[in-house]
Amino acid sequence: MAAAFVVGIDLGTTHTVVASAPLGERGEAGEITLFGIDQWVAPGELGRPALLPSVRYHPAPGELSESALPWGERAACDATEPPALIGVLARQRGGEVPGRLVASAKSWLSHPQADRLAAILPWGADDSVARVSPVTASASYLAQVCAAWNRHHPDAPLERQRLVLTLPASFDEAARALTLQAAREAGLPEPVLLEEPQAAFGDWVWRHRDHLAEALAGVRRVLVCDVGGGTSDFTLIDVEPPAPDAPAGTLPRLRRRAVGQHLMLGGDNMDLALAHLAERRLSGGGAAPPLSGARLSQLVARCRVAKETLLAEAAPESVAVTLLGGGAKLVGGARSVTLGRDEVQALLVDGFFPRVPVEAEPQRARTALVEFGLPYASDAAVTRHLAAFLRRSLLPGEALPDAVLLNGGVFRAGQLAARLVEVLAAWRGGAAPRLLQNADPDVAVARGAVAHALARHGRGPRIGGGAARTVVLLLDEPGAASPRRPREGGDPRPPAAGRSDACRAVCLLPRGTDAGRTLALDGRTFRLRLGQPVRFHLASLRGEAGPPPEPGALLDLDPDALHPLPPVATVIEAGEGSSARGASVTVRLEAQLSEIGVLALQAVAVDDTHRRWALDFQLRASGPADALQPAQALTDAQIAPRLPEAIAAIERLFGARVGESRPAPKEIKQLRQTLESLLGPREGWARPLARRLFDVLWQRARGRRRSADHERVWLNLAGWCLRPGFGDPLDGWRLGQLWTIFEAGVEHRDAQVAIQWWTLWRRVAGGLDEAAQLRLLDDFGYNLQAAEHPGAPLPPKPPGLVQGGHDDMVRLGATLERIPPEHKAEVGDWLLAPLQGEKVANASPERDALRLWALGRLGARQPFHGSVHGVVPAEVAARWIDALLALDWRRQRMAAFAAAQLARLTGDRVRDLDAARRAQVLDRLAASGAAPSWYRMVDEVVQLDAADEQALFGESLPPGLVLVD
Repeated sequence: MAAAFVVGIDLGTTHTVVASAPLGERGEAGEITLFGIDQWVAPGELGRPALLPSVRYHPAPGELSESALPWGERAACDATEPPALIGVLARQRGGEVPGRLVASAKSWLSHPQADRLAAILPWGADDSVARVSPVTASASYLAQVCAAWNRHHPDAPLERQRLVLTLPASFDEAARALTLQAAREAGLPEPVLLEEPQAAFGDWVWRHRDHLAEALAGVRRVLVCDVGGGTSDFTLIDVEPPAPDAPAGTLPRLRRRAVGQHLMLGGDNMDLALAHLAERRLSGGGAAPPLSGARLSQLVARCRVAKETLLAEAAPESVAVTLLGGGAKLVGGARSVTLGRDEVQALLVDGFFPRVPVEAEPQRARTALVEFGLPYASDAAVTRHLAAFLRRSLLPGEALPDAVLLNGGVFRAGQLAARLVEVLAAWRGGAAPRLLQNADPDVAVARGAVAHALARHGRGPRIGGGAARTVVLLLDEPGAASPRRPREGGDPRPPAAGRSDACRAVCLLPRGTDAGRTLALDGRTFRLRLGQPVRFHLASLRGEAGPPPEPGALLDLDPDALHPLPPVATVIEAGEGSSARGASVTVRLEAQLSEIGVLALQAVAVDDTHRRWALDFQLRASGPADALQPAQALTDAQIAPRLPEAIAAIERLFGARVGESRPAPKEIKQLRQTLESLLGPREGWARPLARRLFDVLWQRARGRRRSADHERVWLNLAGWCLRPGFGDPLDGWRLGQLWTIFEAGVEHRDAQVAIQWWTLWRRVAGGLDEAAQLRLLDDFGYNLQAAEHPGAPLPPKPPGLVQGGHDDMVRLGATLERIPPEHKAEVGDWLLAPLQGEKVANASPERDALRLWALGRLGARQPFHGSVHGVVPAEVAARWIDALLALDWRRQRMAAFAAAQLARLTGDRVRDLDAARRAQVLDRLAASGAAPSWYRMVDEVVQLDAADEQALFGESLPPGLVLVD
């Protein structure tokens, strides 16, 4: 069936909007119009407004007669019961009932420290509320659009039309891929992706297409400033006017020049700022306890309405913001405060669009605008971020934009638009840029998506630009420094002369590469071992100025200028080439910006171009966000000069025996010392070296069966080289291989072997999924109960159980961050019991200290490797804090560590403890002489230093592994 319509969908943080244009039999296009989306707009009342609020309300059983549309189909992945309510009535109910509204799902798609495929929303909801993942929430909005469209166009189903789906220009490859996944789950296969600022400008161009040259006369550079509900997006578009002798009707050439970095900063932040103001007044200036996360979410919804009212043209002098009561006191328990027009306008205009010089830099100090688990921009000033973007996107001496298009619902407020134009005028020496009128910023993106699709087929002016950013492949070559994670607002220019921390990279996909063009790195090849994991690390350049590099160009870059992308990885099975150990295939890489706007990568065999392997982005993180890492393109000798000798030593002990004399027992026991004599102390083994050693050990895993000494040494080294179970993109593959030996247990029933068995699993637990950690929990519970209460009845013995002592089990239990919070609470209570008087066998001060350390790990507000949605509830952590406060911290030094982890400040109201308890902890930390860093983590939002990382993990981490909170 040929497409009958071109359809543009703006899947916004606040609203979802759909526009379309009919296609004639010969492909001619009709007028672009908005599509009214069916939704409940009031109890019992269906409507078709053009804006579908991008929110879900999860009703309690029997609460509403309205939920999903009576004729609509839900997304295949959405199985919540009762079905969720989506749209206007959902937003209304969310403002009345706390803890049941899913909002800002689009912002969660770009949250790197959350599992975006896990059911975590509504954030902070209690256990009685069904949860969905950010991907499922996004899919549900698209599914409602699809169902509504198909009801009104039964002969032209949405999934068979030409679809364009918009997203922030700053979305990285992971967020783009997750957006496409949401579309597929809604039944919309492979829509074309388009950046929102370009779509907004495309709508303006479409409206002026008949006289575009005149409309842009005198304009050479356009700034598109798109501030929506969840993000701020900046884009520069260069305008090349027609030549003086060009035929009449010749259009100017439009090409996107630069896009800004991801900024989680928009209308949601403004609503939150007003909610904080209202909360202070509701609490009598702080006399009452702060609102819970669910109640604050309810207040934010109320403040959103107040903001829109007070920033309107004919705004009243003030509005009342009412926070309804809960349960039976829904009305009787209501409280109200008044927000004045002038104070709200001053707070939002001066707070988010302050007058700053063009040299201004975003402030890096974290502000109070950190809520609901989302990592909002640390500086709420849009104008400071804009100044940094322009400075990094233009070469010295280049002119600032002489025209500006403002888009997003925020700029419906004339005061905010006027202030931004005023700031731009000041930067231009008093000359205000031309303001390109955007009649309806709420719907311009959806309309522009349709215009883009029509322009691709020659039916309107087209905006060039191709790839939004240059993508580079990071290299690790002799003399190249190990790159680190970039700071906010990095500069992509080469490092200053003499700087030693340059990062070497090769250009994979230059900015501006057109969709569909394949680029091959012919000048660089990679040797991949068959049957072994291979990974490549990519990054995009931030704020590029000037022409992009050529494909394959070798670059020395400032590490701060690189935005890490999800790694790409594959395993080429030995059956596809040779089965011999050590066999390899030589490949080159090919990159392409696909027609739908997604980066696609392949490894191509040099000797046979028909042999290709797709390199897939890894979207589900197995651990914390990590530093930039280089491509795996090194020989063993390049990783470490004497690594081949080390591999030979491992081969001699664990490899196949072919006519060689058996190693002496002393040689087996001294393997670690042998490796350290060749490679240096093992604490200094960098991750590429450690992972290569693990791969060598795993290939020879059967050799551990030869004796108890073989097995003990193998387990010790394997765990050390794979710790902490994440950090390298192929660690998931490695853990999958290693887990296959768990059920069988150890080969030799030896006490030292058992200790090393549990040491291995404790060291790598960070890379295990929830199911594997729950399996470890079974053995943990059995062994700990047997150790503490000998002779008492025990639960059924887990299959293949390896006995473990008290200390090994406590250390293991501390690492199980992915088990459900209710299991963590049970384990934590178990750890505390002996400290509260319960009699256990072989109690000692040393064991008490170990239990306290484990309690701090298990209840930490900021997990070491788990997702933020899996932390122990704040009320459980508060109960544990109360127990710790009853201890003598001068005698129980580790109580201070545990309390600091439990009371650590994250900025997320759902996870953080109440201010009163944190104040108690701060007082005790100061009185007990605890480490200053422990005090700081309770008093302010901070990142752990190396010493605290080691204290948290229990031993040193591989060099180069950086935990980013």
